[in-house]
Amino acid sequence: MIELLNHIDGAWTGGAAAQLVDNNPAFPEQTVATGTLADHDQLDRAVRAAREAAARWAREPMHARAAVLSRAADLVDRSAEAWGAELTREEGKTLAEGIGEVRRAAQILRYYGGAADREAGAVYSSPRAGEQILVTRKPIGVVAIVTPFNFPIAIPTWKIAPALVYGNTVVFKPASVVPVLAMRLTEALVEAGLPPGVLNLVIAGGAVASALAEHPGVDAISFTGSTAVGRGIAAAAAARGVPVQAEMGGKNAAVVLEDADLDLAAEQVMLGAFRSSGQKCTATSRLIVADAVADEFLTELAIRVKGLEVGDPMQASVAVGPVVNESACRYIKQRTADAVSDGARVVASAEDHQSGSGDGYFVTPTVLQLPSVQAPLWSEELFGPVLSVLRASTTEQAFELANSGDYGLSAAVFTTDLSRALAAVDDLDVGVLHVNSESAGADPHVPFGGAKRSGYGPKEQGEAAREFFTHTTTVYLRGGRP
Repeated sequence: MIELLNHIDGAWTGGAAAQLVDNNPAFPEQTVATGTLADHDQLDRAVRAAREAAARWAREPMHARAAVLSRAADLVDRSAEAWGAELTREEGKTLAEGIGEVRRAAQILRYYGGAADREAGAVYSSPRAGEQILVTRKPIGVVAIVTPFNFPIAIPTWKIAPALVYGNTVVFKPASVVPVLAMRLTEALVEAGLPPGVLNLVIAGGAVASALAEHPGVDAISFTGSTAVGRGIAAAAAARGVPVQAEMGGKNAAVVLEDADLDLAAEQVMLGAFRSSGQKCTATSRLIVADAVADEFLTELAIRVKGLEVGDPMQASVAVGPVVNESACRYIKQRTADAVSDGARVVASAEDHQSGSGDGYFVTPTVLQLPSVQAPLWSEELFGPVLSVLRASTTEQAFELANSGDYGLSAAVFTTDLSRALAAVDDLDVGVLHVNSESAGADPHVPFGGAKRSGYGPKEQGEAAREFFTHTTTVYLRGGRP
């Protein structure tokens, strides 16, 4: 049994609000961790600690800040198997995915650990003799970081690492359903030498997250989660004139054109739709197939989906674990049943391949062919292992279907025609586009984020993160009188 603790001003401490019980979604009777949620007074202490530490941390040389991240990366890497197992038990993704996510967190820490060796500003020519114009960067201050359940160490890391290396202090509020990996990440950074007050972990409920967005001691907010919550945070921040970086919903499409490599496309669409039980903001949840190859492709996809083993994610043979909790399980199943009642046809499911599932929160991976673009499931984000399908008679119609709706996070296009691939680059309004690979996935050295209503504010990761976590100062530098 793991004891859940907050980390405030350099000290580990229990909460002062309601009891928190962290259960295993594969076996809900198994408790992974217990603790007590933080209250508003503890939130205030965390913000005060971050503000008091801010100037001192910002004055540290960037190489010293980066060295903390590099040491933390080594600690995370060494713990990947143990922490990956904890991640699987509390969140539900397969053990291979859990270990892989922890290693990805180490990779992100190493990337930002190298930031001090990259360019830090710019020099411009001045129209005046004896003067140069420098553009320097400074930390924005105290950053509130609010993260979701589905990547409980990777997403916090890709926010916290750039925030810290660019000289900010952090108040970190993770999803309360997956607090263990948030605590592990904090432990690694503290052990790596992070000073007190620079990173404050507050395990709390939603009301405290809202209070964090409105807190006068917070200078910026980075959020990943649902569109409804993200918009609320953005509105609260806007009322105070505080910048927000928000990655919100996605309803990501894969487009399979008639010239595609169908074996490759079937494999990649299956992985994009059903890994992590479909609980990725970049998961493939819509499929558009060219009429000319639709029957052949859907037959190939069905073979793969029917072969998926669903069950205890700690077992090596299992491909799909549970969704995160009972309410998510009920919602996804109900909306899928509603779609079938409204005329959707089940193309494939993995219902005959469940093992060791007990009373867990398992949702059968399902492919549904919808009756029309007006079907609610075409635009509604389920965040589960359900793939909705429509057919298209032309490339133009396929791209139009992919662009439909409010979201524009990610898309995948499968084609062997370079002209069509280039047309997709021009025509699909998304933040991330994959050509001949699954829609899910992001690398730490390139920008990540959505278009349309999937994203708000500057992009995350890579050098793009610097645009949010710093502001520029333009310096007119001149010596004495010539």
